[in-house]
Amino acid sequence: MHILIISGPNLNLLGVREKNVYGTGTLDDMQKLAEGFARDNGMDLDFFQSNHEGEIINCIHEHRSADGIIINPAAFTHTSIAIRDAIASVNIPTVEVHLSNIYSREEFRRTSFIAPVCIGQISGFGIYSYVLGLNALATWMKKK
Repeated sequence: MHILIISGPNLNLLGVREKNVYGTGTLDDMQKLAEGFARDNGMDLDFFQSNHEGEIINCIHEHRSADGIIINPAAFTHTSIAIRDAIASVNIPTVEVHLSNIYSREEFRRTSFIAPVCIGQISGFGIYSYVLGLNALATWMKKK
């Protein structure tokens, strides 16, 4: 099972930025956790992080042979119809993840343009949201 994990803008600064919101775990910490889960569950992972919307879209297009996608679109969650359309266009089961609970934050963060084209959404568990997303994706795929 080949899974693409995409992290959006500012997530390269995890562990440094707004620790009270996003925690102290880094993007490398998340990757190590995800790789451990992947090893135990027969998954092959590709990681991608970008602060640029077009690069994320290109990554989705380039990986259209993937079996699944985990995406944390970060701020693009609330603004990017283009990323939404890219996910819809490749027809790959996708799980949207967020480190913070977007529903307990500012009103504008409670709207996701991405969620309607995903099989589900996980938020609020810090870097573990990615692992929970992998688990949910693997469980969903086994039922198909």
